[in-house]
Amino acid sequence: MNTLILASTSAYRKQLLERFGLPFEVARPETDETPLPDETPDALAIRLAIAKARAIADHKPNALVIGSDQVACIGNEIFGKPGTIERAHAQLRRMSGQDVIFHTAVAVINSDTGKVQSTLVPTHVRFRTLTTDEIERYVAAELPLDCAGSAKSEGLGITLLDALSGDDPTALIGLPLIALSRMLRNEGIALP
Repeated sequence: MNTLILASTSAYRKQLLERFGLPFEVARPETDETPLPDETPDALAIRLAIAKARAIADHKPNALVIGSDQVACIGNEIFGKPGTIERAHAQLRRMSGQDVIFHTAVAVINSDTGKVQSTLVPTHVRFRTLTTDEIERYVAAELPLDCAGSAKSEGLGITLLDALSGDDPTALIGLPLIALSRMLRNEGIALP
């Protein structure tokens, strides 16, 4: 079996991939995440997932490399990882009462054959109307500074939402396991 490599240092993606019970390595991809001019949020997510996988696959023979990226948006307005408490507050104020799409892309590259598989799994999220106090309490409690859109649905962030819908509940956390399991099976990996 080829070495399985997760091209991400995200603790969330690592925890999700561990659900498969397969041995894997983690590698940090060096990828410029700047959107291209006029690039749509979904195209950005796919491009970055592939670029992250390729950044590792180009240097690792006998590997299946997994790349993933998530872009939150309202229309074409993109919300990345806030990085600071102030930006998290601003993102959540903007998303308050809004419908937000979280585009989560996953890619698998076989470094031996060069085969690239990729797909996009959108999750539609309706944020409830949030007060300033609720936003401040949430950010202080969970510090979601490394999450696109400033909300961790797998934690306390679920309380910020009115509804969500999508094809894969793990996509919103950052790695769509249903799509990924299909890609890995296509590469001959037995998942039950």
